[in-house]
Amino acid sequence: MAFDGVITKTIVYELNNSLCNGKINKIFEPNKNEILLGIYANGKNFALNICIDPNNYRIHLTTNIKPNPQNAPNFCMLLRKHILGYKIKGIESYDLERIIIIHLEGYNELNDLTNKKLVIELMGKHSNIILLNNSDFIIDSLRHLDISSNSTRNILPAHLYILPQNNKYNFLNLSSFEEFKKILNKNTDQTINKSIANNFIGFSISFVNTVLNELKIDKSLTINQLSDSVLNNIFNYISSILSGISTGTSSIISFNNEKGKPDYSIVFKDKSDPLEVNFFIDDFYFSKETNDYFMSYRNNILKLIFNILTKYTNRIKSIDNKLAECSNKDTYKLYGELITANLYKFKDNNNKNLESITVENYYDNNNLISIPLDKRFSIHVNASRYFKKYNKLKNALEIVAKQKEDAKKEIEYLESIIYELESSKNISDINEIYTELSSNPIFAEYFKIKKGSTKNKDEKKNSSPREYTIDGYTILVGKNNVQNDYLTTKLADKNDIWFHTKDIHGSHVILKNNSSTELPSNDILIKCAQIAAFYSKAKLSSNVPVDYCFVKYVKKVSGSKPGMVIYTNNKTLTVTPSDPNL
Repeated sequence: MAFDGVITKTIVYELNNSLCNGKINKIFEPNKNEILLGIYANGKNFALNICIDPNNYRIHLTTNIKPNPQNAPNFCMLLRKHILGYKIKGIESYDLERIIIIHLEGYNELNDLTNKKLVIELMGKHSNIILLNNSDFIIDSLRHLDISSNSTRNILPAHLYILPQNNKYNFLNLSSFEEFKKILNKNTDQTINKSIANNFIGFSISFVNTVLNELKIDKSLTINQLSDSVLNNIFNYISSILSGISTGTSSIISFNNEKGKPDYSIVFKDKSDPLEVNFFIDDFYFSKETNDYFMSYRNNILKLIFNILTKYTNRIKSIDNKLAECSNKDTYKLYGELITANLYKFKDNNNKNLESITVENYYDNNNLISIPLDKRFSIHVNASRYFKKYNKLKNALEIVAKQKEDAKKEIEYLESIIYELESSKNISDINEIYTELSSNPIFAEYFKIKKGSTKNKDEKKNSSPREYTIDGYTILVGKNNVQNDYLTTKLADKNDIWFHTKDIHGSHVILKNNSSTELPSNDILIKCAQIAAFYSKAKLSSNVPVDYCFVKYVKKVSGSKPGMVIYTNNKTLTVTPSDPNL
């Protein structure tokens, strides 16, 4: 994606036609990278979004308003002081650079008419928003830069504003095709798309590739492989796009780039809307940022889950080692018994400094067995130590076995959360999972949960499960563990039918049985089982076993994790998952 000079010029043209003589009546700073200007122009209210995020820098009108902090940041307060109530006299872009200058006129605190400029530089990580006075001195900027910090200019209050320098050629200043060709011929071995993008201001690779695609020219061809007539077609098409920006014959298109990601560019065709490019860019970046936030949010929670899952996996390994040691407990008991039974044989010995003794094992046909001893102690004490070790391991076995059972349940629960996260479709789904985690004691170190907290007590009531109607029956599908609990134990009637994949993580599915005490037709049961299989980890498999029973046979064990139930009187169907949305 490239918010290049061509897009900038198109956006600015549309803004000029819509916002000129408009009055700035609101100023917000939703986050550290964005400024939002509320503008009343031509009898309408507009919201101008200025974003200098290094990856999503842009300027456009927006209908997607973001929440604002309760306390306005410093730069927002400064803008309110200096330009709130000012009129927009004009908006211009500097050549094909991604530099936009908004000319403002208004009355200062002394009621004198004065002019100011708001300069927006969209240059990746060097992007900035700069407020200038009528002499082009900087009043302030969203980001302060100076030469001592490797900046090429001083962007600081009270410094004269200087435009950034660019060594590329300006296509708008070309007088003829011959000049265009001469520039490209400086490196004839370079591919045509890279040559144009590298030599001229404001042309991104996406834009150049779109031009070549429209003209059906192979972008991998080098300059010396193209004839003058082909180069002339390229020159004329780019000229048409640039001249068409102000005549309504340059429009925006979307496509997937070489990496399969959404992209956009300007082409030569009639516009359908005078603000078409502005609102396309608005929707494009809103969708992108929403998706980026969703992925980041989900991945951060997944990372936390995997960290805890690793702890429990290591705990299982430690427990298994302890269990392996406990498996030898009967050997220690045998040693103790055999030593005790044979003490009379060693009564004349001082019973010390022996590393082992050999005795008959009356449990094994009196075959001889060698028993290791700790030579620091007498034979009698060694026997006592073996009995003590046996009793210790015997008691530990019960404790460790219970610990392993608990750890396995926690791992099963964590794996169900991973399934939920991987199945989530939007931020709302992630928020519900986050709410569930924030009330679970195993995440206490991350969420600082207070003991006995009932913070999320009412969230279950507010859950909205997926709902489908099939052959007159209503089918409800849980989205997460908390919702599964609510769906099965609160919302469903005792004669509704409950479905869940057998021994596979998945959603609880409820078939509303309309108060009937009889099972519906086998066809309906199969369709519900297919939905349950689709909303499970086995959605890409076939022949998935799905258990079903009346809800009255599904029980929630006190103290069990959300979504964990036991059930009886169930039957099993083997089905292939089916998407109910199709």
